[in-house]
Amino acid sequence: MSQSEISPSFFAKNQFLIFRLFSLSGLVPVGAFLMVHLLTNASVLAGAGTFQSRVDMIHSLGPLLIPVEWIFIFLPMIFHATVGFIIIAGGLPNVGSYAYVGNVRYTLQRATGMIAFAFILWHLIQLHWMGAAVGGGQFDPHRASSSTAAALQPTLVAIFYCIGILSTVFHFANGLWTLGITWGVWTSPAAMRRANWISIAVGILLAGAGIGALVGMRRIDIEQAQAIENRMEDVRRMLDGQEPTPTQDEPTSVRSSQTFDVPAGLVPASKTGT
Repeated sequence: MSQSEISPSFFAKNQFLIFRLFSLSGLVPVGAFLMVHLLTNASVLAGAGTFQSRVDMIHSLGPLLIPVEWIFIFLPMIFHATVGFIIIAGGLPNVGSYAYVGNVRYTLQRATGMIAFAFILWHLIQLHWMGAAVGGGQFDPHRASSSTAAALQPTLVAIFYCIGILSTVFHFANGLWTLGITWGVWTSPAAMRRANWISIAVGILLAGAGIGALVGMRRIDIEQAQAIENRMEDVRRMLDGQEPTPTQDEPTSVRSSQTFDVPAGLVPASKTGT
């Protein structure tokens, strides 16, 4: 018996469990990460320093960041995408779980899922450090705003991001509605209508955050952002007892002789002599 004959039987026999894991992974952790990611990016609207501080908080995990990404983001995302493509290919019956979804909504959910997958893959190659091997990896966590702004400057790239963000947000927001059907949270027409409004509200919020972040990043003054990031990096190094990082045109002795305004609350008591 060939593998193609075995696979449909396996999915059909385990449809109940697979659908629930599939829908749950779309909410937690993948959906939760999407919300945190978009809202974190939207913090750039408050300035380059604010966004840099959010990125610093995430990267304070240090060596733990990589396993955290794989366990809570990448592996669940791969599972969700794999099952999603099997559903699209017709390898897993889904009439029972999506009996209430209209044809247009059903089609959009599948189409945006494919667009979101392609967008996320491209996004990772372009900005994540793993994409450096193929010419990507443009995001620098120590230069968060300026490196992202530089990567998003081309108009075509911005258009791709706009399409990708809106597709991903629709897929998640509409997925909240279908998740409730899969888990039997809302079964009556009235409950579905209320859930529909909740999904719309979530979609508008996340779309606003995503597009706002995109616009905010493209409006960043890169040189000014770099100056802010340099000062924040010097503060971090000073708190760690290290010399400020020299720039290409400045020796360390020059930068170490400069004074920096350390934001309130960053200097521990032991370093202030109090």
